[in-house]
Amino acid sequence: MDNVTHTLVGLTLARTRLGRAGRGTTAALVLASSAPDIDIVTLAGGGSAYLHWHRGPTHGPLGIVGLGIVTAALVWLGRRLFDKRATDSPAPFVQLALVSMIGVLVHVLMDIPTSYGIRVLSPFSWHWYAEDWMPIVDIYLIAVLAAGLFFGRGSEAARRQNVKLALALMLVDYAVRGVAHHEAILLAPRAFGPTLPASCDGTRASSAPFEHWPLPPPAPPQDGAHRCLIELAAMPDFLSPFSWDLIAQTSNSYETFEVDLLDARYRQAPGRGEVLWRHTVRYPNVWTPAALEAARAPTANLFLGFSRFPLVRASVDSAGMATVRWTDMRFAAGRGGQPPAAAAARGRDGGIAASAGSLFAVTVRLGANGRVLGETFGR
Repeated sequence: MDNVTHTLVGLTLARTRLGRAGRGTTAALVLASSAPDIDIVTLAGGGSAYLHWHRGPTHGPLGIVGLGIVTAALVWLGRRLFDKRATDSPAPFVQLALVSMIGVLVHVLMDIPTSYGIRVLSPFSWHWYAEDWMPIVDIYLIAVLAAGLFFGRGSEAARRQNVKLALALMLVDYAVRGVAHHEAILLAPRAFGPTLPASCDGTRASSAPFEHWPLPPPAPPQDGAHRCLIELAAMPDFLSPFSWDLIAQTSNSYETFEVDLLDARYRQAPGRGEVLWRHTVRYPNVWTPAALEAARAPTANLFLGFSRFPLVRASVDSAGMATVRWTDMRFAAGRGGQPPAAAAARGRDGGIAASAGSLFAVTVRLGANGRVLGETFGR
């Protein structure tokens, strides 16, 4: 989630029993609620460093413990240096550390249900895990948390009542998006119609509790082989919890379709009304020998470890030089079939917009002999 949401959650937790452990717990919870996003400092090392560390160890078990202790130490030291005249009882360091670890843990738990995902087991495992329920910025979640804090400014009883209401509505928001995501997946066969092929043998089970990646690149269909479905996903919409961008990854393409759960057309029996699947947008995605060779380049390998749905484009000029470019379909789905370069700016994390010219695309150039001539993020 974005840092505004994480900060509001920290302030909300400070009005629960966690904030009654003594002076300093509010500051600890607010700082800890955004502490995992400290990995933004790796941007100083360029895009490669950022993608390598992004949502990695700071969102893993060592980060939960380590950032909790560091946050507690900062609050404890700041209290001793700048808060000497306070009369209320200060929270002991151990309590500050425990409260801070809870704040960091809540941050991690809120990031998992986003389609962006996190590497929750890093540094022991660098796989990404996600649940496609929430957008990076949920305006309804922000509104609920802000309202709870605003209307709970009065008495202690008002604070307790509004915190309980805000946390309850927060859970309702997650539940609604979770159920809506499930319904969107169920409507995918109706939306895609005959363009949706049968599942490939050996693909991941649809009952897996979390989506995870990276996975090996799809093998190009052999002569006479039938196209098959690798994975089906539904990406959340920024505005409506009932609007979803469906992505069907097949063995040689991506199919995208924007579905509205409130639209009665999706409830009609097949063969009646509008032929919805005709609005499906297809992006060819064939991993040519040049693409497989370019994927070995360090920058491409790093991007492919981050990208859940890498879309490849490869071209070879008259001299035999190949240009291979990847983008991430998570930031290009739906919206009338707009191309990845135009839609990549929709992806936001921690208040930073990543454009197709920066972190959501990578280009590798190969010589006629297959040697890497250049590799860079963007075009």
